[in-house]
Amino acid sequence: MTFFESIILGVVEGLTEFLPVSSTGHLILTSSALGLPHTEFVKSFEIAIQLGAVLAVLALFPRKFLDIEVLKRLVVAFVPTAVIGLVAYEFIKGYLIGNELVVVIALAFGGLIMIAFEYLRRDAPEGTSKLSYRHAALIGIFQSFAVVPGVSRSGATVIGGLALGLSRTTIVEFSFLLAVPTMLAATVFDLAQTSHTFTLHEFALLATGFVTAFLVAMLAMKSLLAFVRTHSFTYFGVYRILLAGVFFFTFLS
Repeated sequence: MTFFESIILGVVEGLTEFLPVSSTGHLILTSSALGLPHTEFVKSFEIAIQLGAVLAVLALFPRKFLDIEVLKRLVVAFVPTAVIGLVAYEFIKGYLIGNELVVVIALAFGGLIMIAFEYLRRDAPEGTSKLSYRHAALIGIFQSFAVVPGVSRSGATVIGGLALGLSRTTIVEFSFLLAVPTMLAATVFDLAQTSHTFTLHEFALLATGFVTAFLVAMLAMKSLLAFVRTHSFTYFGVYRILLAGVFFFTFLS
């Protein structure tokens, strides 16, 4: 991997982390397009730079993390993903991350579900601090499906929120906040297993992608919040299906 490639991956991550289109899927497919081999470092890179994008949430919503009611709901929502991620870590890292076919199938299937749930949704505006613990737990369960690359962490939480009838802005905001403990835990756990094998050059590449993802994500988050106030998630569902088709016929057919 070159520094230019790490910047490209950082831009892709920053743009897609909070969109319901699978940042991990985009990173895997972009790595394939760049011809990068799916080494242990590349897999860890694709996990770790997501934390760079996620830290943009702390910069934009610092007060939310001082609200005890919000924090309690984040803990409830985080638990299902933490348990599944811990139990299935070896399988996820060994067989799912880097698998283009899994990504394509998950992108397309997730897009279809998103479109269906958008049309079936019931609008019930709520604030993140007023979500019931039941809603928080169910959103967490939906998020746990995102251990499959291509499903999308934000996409899974969006589908969960739509199924529960939450407002689009509430869904997106809670998804932003839930990303922080989720990706912090995933990154720390993965780097604890693999970072001892990295060279200084690889750490420099990781830092470059990390910072790039953070800066790009700051802009992407503001744009997404503005978009969902006046548009539905159907656009993202259609995009997922089209992207799955493009990559299938480009790389897998």
